[in-house]
Amino acid sequence: MKFSPLFWPIQLKGNTLYILDETKLPQKVVYLKAGNYQQACKAIKEMKTRAVGQVLLVMYALLLSKRQNINLAKVAKAINATRPTLAFKSLTDMVLGWDKSKAPLEKSILGFLERLKSARIKQAKDAAELLKDGDVILTHCNVSGLMPLIAEFAKQQGKKISFYVTETRPYLQGARLSAWELMRAKFPVTLITDNMVAYLLSLNKVTKVIVGADHLTQNGDIANKIGTYQIAVVAKYFKVPFYVLCPPPSKLKSGREIKIEIRPDSELKTYQGLLLAPKEVKAYYPAFDVTPGSLISKHIYLGV
Repeated sequence: MKFSPLFWPIQLKGNTLYILDETKLPQKVVYLKAGNYQQACKAIKEMKTRAVGQVLLVMYALLLSKRQNINLAKVAKAINATRPTLAFKSLTDMVLGWDKSKAPLEKSILGFLERLKSARIKQAKDAAELLKDGDVILTHCNVSGLMPLIAEFAKQQGKKISFYVTETRPYLQGARLSAWELMRAKFPVTLITDNMVAYLLSLNKVTKVIVGADHLTQNGDIANKIGTYQIAVVAKYFKVPFYVLCPPPSKLKSGREIKIEIRPDSELKTYQGLLLAPKEVKAYYPAFDVTPGSLISKHIYLGV
């Protein structure tokens, strides 16, 4: 089975990390090189990689730091400070726990990553089982290679499905990443702007919504790319199933406890150097919003 480059966007070769630069897609497929945890943290902060790429980069950065005899608690602290909404601490705590045990850390990390890969494939299969022939899926942002994989499993089950993809402003992950990888895998996909969702659902053009999640709390609330919450509300209004591809739950009790990352306002006012608004105007860019579990039809869990 062919995978999107976004399915596993980080590679460790020798003592060098190769990071798929998602900010260059779809124009160029470029891999950045990182040789230490500081460079890995910089790539996370600058959103060169996101979603599952960040998880891979965290694990590989810790593995590389262990090889370099760098204090892992120091590395974990730097990683945890990169992006506040993501549950990096659960990952770094897990690795620090392994480091205190008798098992070789490298073996533990690589074993975890193999389980993660298998779990992501199973998650895509589980999602495909929920689909019917002729379903039209609306998705928002990008779930690191899972959408074309879901479509491929559905195809193997004799189901034809198609997609609507929101642009996902201001970083345009839907337009640049999701649309690109679905077209690359030869599945029907139509791009829409973020403010078209309610109208589209009112026309009965969408049968299911599937999105990802960067954070899942104990009560089923999720944090995902800004704009997810309003899609969930609209889907509930029009009685369209709203499915979420979830990571394992964090220790937080509810979405009210999730700290929302506020990105620099320049990221909202400019795109690839082009000024989109008056230079002096204030801008507000929360990178995520929280969708209550009550709006979610089904959580599709990552069992890793």
